[in-house]
Order: sequence, then structure tokens, then C-alpha cells
Amino acid sequence: MGWEVLWLLLPIAAWSGYLIGRRGSERSSGARFSQLSQTYFSGLNYLLNEQPDKAIEVFLKIAELDSDTFETQLALGNLFRRRGETDRAIRLHQDLYSRPKLSSEQRTVALLELGEDYMRAGLLDRAEALYTDLLAIDQHAPAALRHLISIYQQERDWNRAIDMAQRLRATSGDATTPLMAQFHCELADQARSRGELNEARRLALEATAVDARCVRAHILLGRLAKTAGANETAIKHFEKAADIDTDFLSEILAELLDVYDAIGKPDRAQAFLDLMMQRDRGVAALLARSAMIERCEGRSQAVGFLADRLHQRPSVRGVLKVVDLSFPSESGERAEAVGLIRELLHRLLERKPGYRCSRCGFSPRALHWQCPSCKSWGSIKPVHGVPGE
Repeated sequence: MGWEVLWLLLPIAAWSGYLIGRRGSERSSGARFSQLSQTYFSGLNYLLNEQPDKAIEVFLKIAELDSDTFETQLALGNLFRRRGETDRAIRLHQDLYSRPKLSSEQRTVALLELGEDYMRAGLLDRAEALYTDLLAIDQHAPAALRHLISIYQQERDWNRAIDMAQRLRATSGDATTPLMAQFHCELADQARSRGELNEARRLALEATAVDARCVRAHILLGRLAKTAGANETAIKHFEKAADIDTDFLSEILAELLDVYDAIGKPDRAQAFLDLMMQRDRGVAALLARSAMIERCEGRSQAVGFLADRLHQRPSVRGVLKVVDLSFPSESGERAEAVGLIRELLHRLLERKPGYRCSRCGFSPRALHWQCPSCKSWGSIKPVHGVPGE
């Protein structure tokens, strides 16, 4: 617990001191004010002596002695929730909400905090009911809408999540379009897994209608078109995805090159790769271009092409390709040395994080459109540079 809780208690102590001081200015004498003052200084003493549990109990007593300390009780409830004591937080916020003299604004705040307690405790059904009731009271409650979006994401109820996101955008002006596009993509992926390819395409197109720069939707549309044999449509969406964000080029390049090959247009493939080498930070386009050079001009030309560019764009994967091209078949001691180099490079690739979340730093080995750690959308991308792809 330690310093983290002590820091959280400081604003509670400051606010309690302010309230007691205000009571003193309003009523300069009286046993009640004296008791509040003694209790406050007792709590402050515990806080200064790094005894946060005892300090919490004292500040709770202050809240009981003075029913007007709405903010103090609110802060204590938040503290309990942060510490994982959700039962205490729920009881405190329920008691706070039941006070008859609360203003409508205070009652709304207490309900919102109680809803967060329920969510932290995993009681999503209670939280959903509470926030839904709050919306019925106040149709313009952005906080309730945001919490409902979070709940429906956890429940994977994407249609309701879309509905709440639309309402939030209408009532508060929040930029929810990227979020809504991701929800449409989730529905499209579900339809695709059921074999409902036309429905998947319709939903993915809805995602692009909501957010024209949704990389995920264009990748999905490219794959659906490729499956259907609509090669030009597949090329259009794959190229659009790469144009929007070159960081995802490595995710679609192999499929895109397959489509170029299917229509017999190596010149278009070469032009696309040349463009991507100028824009992309990774080596996916570089490796694909070197493979084309190897087929058309020979291995030595491909090695020279790679070696020249890896000086400006170092990459473990690129070095491994140079080794493979330079030493295709060796024997004796040289083969042993080359084999050792290959093994070391492969180990480096196996240990590297393939992807990283730009928000929290989570490093999975597979692409997730929603970060499993911080729950943000579209923040995980392939890692580039020496340790990356």
C-alpha cells in the first residue's frame, strides 16, 4: 500500500481540513466543531506517521460526524475502489446516494461512482442497469454513455456498443467514429467466421462509411475480395490500407503480391514496392523487392541490393536474408559457421516482440485490434527497426 495510498489520502485530508475550517468560521464554538477538529488532527497525525489505514478510519468518522461532507465521502469511496475494496466502496456510495438532501447533480455523481464500483467488482449487469436508469433521467449523460460503451465492449455486444457510441457523438460531440468502425469490424469478423461473406462485406463497408481511414476494414475487404476472386477490388483495398498506415504493410503484403501475380501484373507489384520502400519504416517491401530481383537478375544482384539498403534500414530479418542468399549451400567448417550465424539470427527473431501497443507498451506476438492490456483500439502495430519485422 505505502506511498501510493498516502498520496491518495492527501487531497482527502486537505478537503476535510477546509470543510472543518469553514464550519469553524460559521460556528466559532460548540462541542461538534471541537470534536470535528480533534478528529481531523488525529487523522492528519496518522497520515504524517505513514499509517494510512488508521487515517482512513478517522476520515470516515469525520464523514459520519458531518453529513455535509459529500466530497470527502466521494473521495474515500474512490480510494476504496482503487485499493480493490469494492464492497466498502459500494456501501459508501450507496449510503451517499440515499441521503435525502443531495442536489440532483450530486445524486448523478454518486450514481456514476456507484456504477464504477460495480464495474470494478465485475457486476456488469448491475452497472448496466444503473447507467441505463441514469440515461432515462438525463438523456445528455456522456459519462453514463461512455461507461455503457465499456460494458458492451466487455460483453462483446457490438450492436449496443455502436448504438451508445452514436448517442455519445450526438450528445457530446466526442470523436467516436474510429471506435464505431472497430465495432463494425468485430461484427464483420464474426460474420466471416460463420461463412456469411456477403454480410461480412456489408459490415466492413459500413465501417469504412463511418471511418474512411479504418485500416482494419480495408484489410478485411481486401481479404474478402481476394477470396471471391475480385482481384482488382482486393488490390484497391490492400493498397488503401497501406496508404493509410504503412506500419501495417507487413500484414497484407504477401496477400497483395499473390493478387498481383494472379492478374499477371509484375510491373504494378514492382511500382508498389518501390513506393512503399520510400514510405515504410520496415523491411517487408525491401525483402519482397529483393526476391523479385533474385528471380529476374540473379542472387548476387539481390545481395547487393539488400546490403546497400540495410545500411540505412538495419534489420535482423534483412541480415538473415543476406546470409541465406550469400551462403545457399556450404560444407565443412564454413557450413558450421554459417549455420551458427543463422541459428543466432533465428533466435533473435523468436525472442523479439512482433508487435507493441503505443499506449501501454504491451508486446504480443500476434496482432490484436484491441490491446488486451489497456483496451485501446488500433494502438498495436508491428515493431520495426533492428528488432522488428
